[in-house]
Amino acid sequence: VQLVESGGGSVQAGGSLRLSCAASGFTDSRYCMGWFRQAPGKERERVARIGYDGNTIYADSVKGRFTLSKDNAKNTLYLQMNSLKPEDTAMYYCALVYLRWGVCPQTYNYWGQGTQVTVSS
Repeated sequence: VQLVESGGGSVQAGGSLRLSCAASGFTDSRYCMGWFRQAPGKERERVARIGYDGNTIYADSVKGRFTLSKDNAKNTLYLQMNSLKPEDTAMYYCALVYLRWGVCPQTYNYWGQGTQVTVSS
């Protein structure tokens, strides 16, 4: 599986960005995808994820501001980020994991190279 992120950049607080993650090389169509981020000196955190059934889960810190969507025809995952804050500054990673026993495992197996998001105040 290959995951290629794009769409990062630098914006001022209150601005918006849309991240994209193009996926390829699947061996199974039943998978979950998510966006994670890691800021310098901080642990990686899951921002949002979408399950095989389309169900989405968001971190409390981004609820109401970030929206996850998926274009199945293009095998692309999007993260629309609005009302960005300086604390959203981080490297953002797209990740994928195949379903295990019908559920999304906590540990993701496939990762993209990351795209930097920088929000200035």
